[in-house]
Amino acid sequence: MPAPQTDSERTRELLRKVRRIQVRTDRLVNDVVVGEYRSVFKGRGMEFDEVREYFPGDDIRTIDWNVTARTGTAHVKRYVEEREMTAILLVDMSLSGRFGSAEQLKIDLATEISAVLAFSAIKNNDKIGLLLFTDHVEKYVPAKKGKQHVLRVIRELLNFEPKAGGTDVAGALEFLNKVLKRKAVVFLVSDFIDTDYERDLALTKSRHDLIPVRISDPRETTLPDVGLIELEDAETGERIVIDTHRRRLRDVFASRGRDDQQTLSGLLRSMGMDALEVSTDRPYMKDLLGFFHRRERRLQH
Repeated sequence: MPAPQTDSERTRELLRKVRRIQVRTDRLVNDVVVGEYRSVFKGRGMEFDEVREYFPGDDIRTIDWNVTARTGTAHVKRYVEEREMTAILLVDMSLSGRFGSAEQLKIDLATEISAVLAFSAIKNNDKIGLLLFTDHVEKYVPAKKGKQHVLRVIRELLNFEPKAGGTDVAGALEFLNKVLKRKAVVFLVSDFIDTDYERDLALTKSRHDLIPVRISDPRETTLPDVGLIELEDAETGERIVIDTHRRRLRDVFASRGRDDQQTLSGLLRSMGMDALEVSTDRPYMKDLLGFFHRRERRLQH
């Protein structure tokens, strides 16, 4: 039985992990992602500056009808681009993320895509913050700028050990809405294995630019035909033995999995959200770039 690691050994191992994920994501960010990130996020945040008289050529959509009616002369609202943007990574660290039937666990995929988004924000001169949650908020790192700060964010993701196993998306969103005073881009990274969060999702969407990032695994919608297997709910510990030779059981499992996915997708569409969906069985870069392109097209209309 190997001896337990010392604090210094654990620290060195953590630094090696940070370095690996930095090397793995840095080229993607520099070569591909940062330009796409800038095109769909930078400059979207505008703040009110003043009201002035309308001049020919001004966008009629900026007319302030209240001031125009009061003065009898057309006036427009003038906005200026906010000097900086704040991005928050709201990451689900519940035990269901410790599952993966493909090349990586869901939590590893969540960590890597969070790192890509964090580096993209920093290279765009934005602030980046982090909120880690299970069935309660476990860690909050306020948004700051700079490479050292983003490396701290990645260390927190890699080194985090949850105190609880469940998931409370609503509670995490409620906490975020209390601590964030100004509009931010919020990346909600989760497998969304939870219920009763629709109200808080809508409230956060009304205050911030909320981007759901759904992490999934193919075994959540399909069962292999391998005979008797024992399944365990990662969050509750409940276990059940099933016979996967039974075609009917596999079909029911697949149907329920697809229904859950479609229900979530329908909810997000009904709220007008730009969602990013990634899976442990395929490279995420194509999904990420597809998300950026869909969002850019929508913003142009």
